[in-house]
Amino acid sequence: MRPMTRLTAVLLALLTLLPAVANADRGTSRQAKLLLDNAILELEKSGPEAAFASFNNPSGPFVQKDLYIFAIDMKGKYYASGANPALVGSSLAEVSDAAGTPVGQQILKLAEVMGYGIVEYEWLNRQSNDVEHKFSRIRRVGDYVLGVGFYLPETD
Repeated sequence: MRPMTRLTAVLLALLTLLPAVANADRGTSRQAKLLLDNAILELEKSGPEAAFASFNNPSGPFVQKDLYIFAIDMKGKYYASGANPALVGSSLAEVSDAAGTPVGQQILKLAEVMGYGIVEYEWLNRQSNDVEHKFSRIRRVGDYVLGVGFYLPETD
């Protein structure tokens, strides 16, 4: 293979990797499940106060890539939000997504009826600054609901 042809082949190979590199900062559904499972263990092991402090720490283990743990009570009051700890004390209960869907009510109903599941909605991705399709895995743990959201991978 001539040097220029070899260089072209390498450049083409690198271009095919760009979508994977661009999505490297996005958490996957599997990573979200693992993060949620770890958060549940932390809540059960350390208790609410210590767990929520850990979940609210933007440099802590419960904020990874664009994944973060949120914690609410069964009325929707925030106790933790790794993406925005300033939400603590406010309510998710009446929050709607970008399409007007009452996502807070969906999360609370799912937690009450099933105790766990996935909620689908349209949400602002703070990393891309675009409204994107998002899913949140949630699980009720006693009087609290823990959740973690993930975005679908970008496609061309």
